[in-house]
Amino acid sequence: MDTTADLLKTPLHSLHLELGARMAGFAGYDMPIQYPMGVMKEHLHTRAEAGLFDVSHMGQILIRAKSGDVRDAALALESLTPVDVADLKPGRQRYGLFTNAAGGLEDDFMVANRGDHLYLVVNAACKHDDLARLEAALSETCEIEARFDRGLIALQGPEAESVLLAYASEAEDMVFMDVAEFDIAGVPAVVSRSGYTGEDGYEISLPAEETDRIARLLLTDDRLAPIGLGARDSLRLEAGLCLYGHDIDETTTPVEANLTWAIQKVRRKGGARAGGFPGADVILGQFETGAPRRRVGLQPTGKAPVRAGAALFEAETGGESIGTVTSGGFGPSANAPVAMGYVPSGLSATGTRIYADVRGKRLEMAVTALPFVPSTYKR
Repeated sequence: MDTTADLLKTPLHSLHLELGARMAGFAGYDMPIQYPMGVMKEHLHTRAEAGLFDVSHMGQILIRAKSGDVRDAALALESLTPVDVADLKPGRQRYGLFTNAAGGLEDDFMVANRGDHLYLVVNAACKHDDLARLEAALSETCEIEARFDRGLIALQGPEAESVLLAYASEAEDMVFMDVAEFDIAGVPAVVSRSGYTGEDGYEISLPAEETDRIARLLLTDDRLAPIGLGARDSLRLEAGLCLYGHDIDETTTPVEANLTWAIQKVRRKGGARAGGFPGADVILGQFETGAPRRRVGLQPTGKAPVRAGAALFEAETGGESIGTVTSGGFGPSANAPVAMGYVPSGLSATGTRIYADVRGKRLEMAVTALPFVPSTYKR
């Protein structure tokens, strides 16, 4: 268990304390779990208006090809991921996956084509391993630059665009997964129209020394409230989005995790650049033969939330466990308990009834389509 003295601090640490946040260790950082508003109200405020999230603990990494051609950097990165990076146009980003030799997921990330380099945002708990992975595999042809010193904030919700427009008119022209560089109140920022809540919004990379000032400036808008990791988790769960280390890890393949949409046709069998990434035989084989298990949405039929770690069973009594709940809780916007987990592929059809063990009692659940709450991205 991290002690407070051991924890790293983001550029917004003082602001969190001023705002009365309840802090706790997360991925080695002292992070805000909730503010006085409380998780439920923070969640609903983000869906109704806008929320500001500190995600500075995540890792920002730049990749530049020594040849000077960004396509060379993209092709090099494709040796580590099944995602089509080479055809990503300048000013666009997409979701990516680092895989291992067994087809498992070492991390998920965002990758953007910034014209002359690639810009990656990786998970906080994995960022040092990801940096080492990139340096080991790409250093001959690429320069890898960790920008772990930069701030990163997420502005999410239906009013996010309007809030940001007060300081940067360029924000209005962006659509989902666009990435651009422009000034916000005089500060150069790298801005993507994306996030991890299912809502429209932005992720904004800033120099560390300016992050606090910009965050405070944005928060002068009454529509914007500071949001902690508690509501971030319930928002992404309702959106059906995976949390690395819970819903996906080194033992789950993209096919099992229901992330096949993230692997473009050009990287699949028959594609122009098929395979060539760790675990390709396993992953591409599962595209053809299927995976033994699948990540699914799970809706408890009662009102009791089913938490991560609960064992799943095919019947109300007897039998061996068939899977596990990986994320679960109450969905404030869904106004019902929601969960995700892994079940055998034969039991993954929508409407299938299964049971979760909660404190020795089996509660009925239905396999359901994801997301629980529709996304509102600006297309």
